[in-house]
Amino acid sequence: MRNEQVAFSERLRAALQRAGLGESPVELVRLLARFGGEPVSQQAVSGWLKGRAMPRQANLRALAKMLSMEPQQLQYGDDARRVREGKGEWRLDPRDQLAIEAFLQLPTAQRKLLRHLIDEFVKSAANGRKP
Repeated sequence: MRNEQVAFSERLRAALQRAGLGESPVELVRLLARFGGEPVSQQAVSGWLKGRAMPRQANLRALAKMLSMEPQQLQYGDDARRVREGKGEWRLDPRDQLAIEAFLQLPTAQRKLLRHLIDEFVKSAANGRKP
């Protein structure tokens, strides 16, 4: 079991790095809850990161969703590295993914306003100006 925990820890830390996330248990506890995970302590997350423990299945699924991976890939590894990018989705920072999900829940008028605001930011950036 110990080798399985260490291997999981290595896959988790590598996936966090690819996603542009640090290994902060505080941040991971917060993000885990937002991706449908069960409440867990910072010490438990630290155990996952250090190869001392494995998450329960609900938290494994939430971690995988947060990292745009299949749960079995995170748990067992997979040289094929199947990611959602190949299915027409992009690999996003989990915080951006949450922002997009929140955007999609907004009423139509507010979404239209935010799209306009984003367009203005893009135009400003293209012209080398600060918004």
